[in-house]
Amino acid sequence: MARSATGESVLTRAVRVLDAFSAEEPALTVGEVARRSGLHVATASRLVAELVRHGLLERGPGREVRIGVRLWELGARASPTVSLREAAMPFVEDVHAVVGHHVQLGVRDGDEVIFVERVSARDAVINFTRIAGRLPLATSSSGLVLLAYAPLPVQEGLLAQPLQPVTAAGFGTSAQLRSALADVRRTQAAVLPGHQHPDATGIAVPVRDGAGQVVAALSVIVPNDGRAAELVPLLLTAARGIGRSLGRSAASADGAGRRDRT
Repeated sequence: MARSATGESVLTRAVRVLDAFSAEEPALTVGEVARRSGLHVATASRLVAELVRHGLLERGPGREVRIGVRLWELGARASPTVSLREAAMPFVEDVHAVVGHHVQLGVRDGDEVIFVERVSARDAVINFTRIAGRLPLATSSSGLVLLAYAPLPVQEGLLAQPLQPVTAAGFGTSAQLRSALADVRRTQAAVLPGHQHPDATGIAVPVRDGAGQVVAALSVIVPNDGRAAELVPLLLTAARGIGRSLGRSAASADGAGRRDRT
C-alpha cells in the first residue's frame, strides 16, 4: 500500500479524512476536511474524490462533502451493536412510553460513550446527545455506568487525567468521580442531576449480556425535578429484559453454529 513521505499509508490518511466528520458537523468543505485531518489540501481533495467514487462520501449541492450511504450500509452490516439494538428496542420503546422523554442506549468506545439508539419526543427536556453522538465517560450517566464496569486500566487512566465537567454539578476531582463509580457498582445505577444541563437529569443502568458482562448502558434524560431516582427500578427491569434477549440470541447463534459444523 502506497505511503506518504511521513510513512502513513493511503488507508490511514483516508481514515483521517473520515474522522474529520462529526455528528455536529456532518457536512464539510474539502478545505475544512484538510484542516481537520491535518492533510495538505491537494491530498485531502484527492482522497475525497476517491472516497466519493466508492460511495463512502458524497457531495452536496454546494460541493460540500458528507458521509455516503455506502459507508453507513457497511457499518450497519458489520457493527457488533446490531444485535444489541435489535434486542433492546422493544424495551427502549416500553420505557419511553412510560417516561415520555429521552431514552438512550450507549456503548463504550475508549474514553467516550457513543449512543447507538435513542427514542425521544417533541416536548422532551433538553438533551445534547444523538444517535452516533459521543460524550466523555465522566460527564454523563451512561458514561459513568460504562466507566464503572470498564477494565481497571481504563478507570485509572481517566482518573489520572484532569476532569472537565460540563456544568458546576459535574465531577471536578478524581475523588468525587471515584466515589461515584463505587456508588454505581453498589446501586447498579447512576443518577446525575444537572451534569449536562441544569434543567435535565440523566439516569442510567448497566445492560449485561448472556455471560453477565456489561455491554451497554440504558439511560433516560428527564427534567431535573428531584424525582429521577424513582425511575431506577423501571430501567433495571428493562435492562434485565434486554440481557435475557441477548442471552437467547447468543444461545440461538451458538446452536446454529454447532449445526453448521455437523
